Amino acid sequence: MRGITVRGCGISVPDKVVTNEDLSATLDTSDAWISERTGIKERRVGGVTSQMAIDAGRRAIEDAGLEPADIDIVLLATTTPDALVPGTSGTVHAGIGIPGGAFDLNAACSGFVYGLVTAAGLAAVGAGRVLLIGSDALSRITDWDDRTMAVLVGDGAGAVVLEPVDGPGDLLSWNFGADGTLRHLIKCDHGGYIFMDGKEVFRKAVRVVVESAERALADAGLTAADVDLFVPHQANLRIIQAACQRLAIPEERTAIVIDRYGNTSSASIPLALDDALRNGRVATGDRVLLTGFGGGMTWASAVLRWGM
Repeated sequence: MRGITVRGCGISVPDKVVTNEDLSATLDTSDAWISERTGIKERRVGGVTSQMAIDAGRRAIEDAGLEPADIDIVLLATTTPDALVPGTSGTVHAGIGIPGGAFDLNAACSGFVYGLVTAAGLAAVGAGRVLLIGSDALSRITDWDDRTMAVLVGDGAGAVVLEPVDGPGDLLSWNFGADGTLRHLIKCDHGGYIFMDGKEVFRKAVRVVVESAERALADAGLTAADVDLFVPHQANLRIIQAACQRLAIPEERTAIVIDRYGNTSSASIPLALDDALRNGRVATGDRVLLTGFGGGMTWASAVLRWGM
């Protein structure tokens, strides 16, 4: 039996910062309105999915004390590929100089957790090290005259190096879910802009996140009280707070970076995880709960016992 362990972590965000005050100069909104409803103060925009993924991937490899040649597979979770064909993972693969294979995965904002479990499955059947990246440039598919979406989104990438190990490894359990009948709640058609029914997404997201997290914890033989760090998808602070309340996980044990980055889709969980690691909030043996939801709709949770 082989599992995975997290060897390194890295992120990349664009240099351009757009504050709530910047948006209020062109939209009928204000810093107070955005902050109260979303928890967002600023976001980074102007990123390219492949380049952010390359930069984050290089940093994760360096953090792991490895070289690009030590990586066997690139797994890119994204909902904003550079092009329809070829897959953006190939561009990342070449940009970093990695041998082996590469493929894209699109589960929207749940993509990073889907990718984590996919990497564990690859390890179980004999694959080597996987560079898992979540990278999205939502600013590219956003109508910046639409205040309902413009205030929410940002660009960014986060990456982890996953190494196969003998035994169960870090991943204790996981839970996936999807409901294609809800695709109309969060969608972006070819050539169009991203749309979200905020009220319905809020109602659905809180329920599925809590249910998915509870199932993953139960499969790991744990309860919410055992969670040392909760790393949710950074979609809206109110959703995070509602999930914390229903799971009975204090906000002090929750990784929150939405105020700085906004909603970065598949990048949001690794951005929050990296921030927690850099600030000493994760120790060896800690139980870490990752959970996200996104267009599809999709949702996913994973429980790790941190062994880095």
